[in-house]
Amino acid sequence: MDDQECLGPFRAKTSIVLASGSPRRRELLAALGLDFTIQAALVEEIGPESGLSPREMVLQNAEAKAREVYSKRGGAVVIGADTCVALAGRIYGKPEGMEDAVRMLSELSDRWHQVFTGTCVMGPAPEHAVLFVVESRVYLSGFGMPAIRAYCRTGEPLDKAGAYAVQGVGSFMVREIRGSWTNVVGLPMTELSKTLLEAGVIEPCVNN
Repeated sequence: MDDQECLGPFRAKTSIVLASGSPRRRELLAALGLDFTIQAALVEEIGPESGLSPREMVLQNAEAKAREVYSKRGGAVVIGADTCVALAGRIYGKPEGMEDAVRMLSELSDRWHQVFTGTCVMGPAPEHAVLFVVESRVYLSGFGMPAIRAYCRTGEPLDKAGAYAVQGVGSFMVREIRGSWTNVVGLPMTELSKTLLEAGVIEPCVNN
């Protein structure tokens, strides 16, 4: 892969697979200039009903996703990730429908909550796995029930943990973030980039 054109600050030194169908994670990883493929993991994610802490849940889900894809793409480096929202230890997953999204946002309004993303970098050998969790804090301003319902009617919250997208329409509610913004989007890029560099998976890309 030494003859890759520099499309960003880094280039891949080996095959990389993103074990996620999330367009947000794809865009974040692509911004590094890497050549990678996408293969969404076919696993049943552990949910809030498991009784696990937010950190434990996202770590286990991230590792399960990476291992499932690695079993099909052995020899590549596979990146698995999982994100959840938590308030006072209670995990908020994806809403089950419109009313559930309204409930979540009304509970998260005018207070701080946490966003956890677990990440697993596995390969090129199966015993080579690095796992980590990054935590960010987010404050959502309250806009009242009419605005919450109007936002939910856009459909954006229905497939988002915590029922909002910080990089989308839902950004109007986000007053402050403490910690990694990309972590809230779904992939903590500072920590992931350092992990890939230290493992020799990527390198700075300098055109000759």
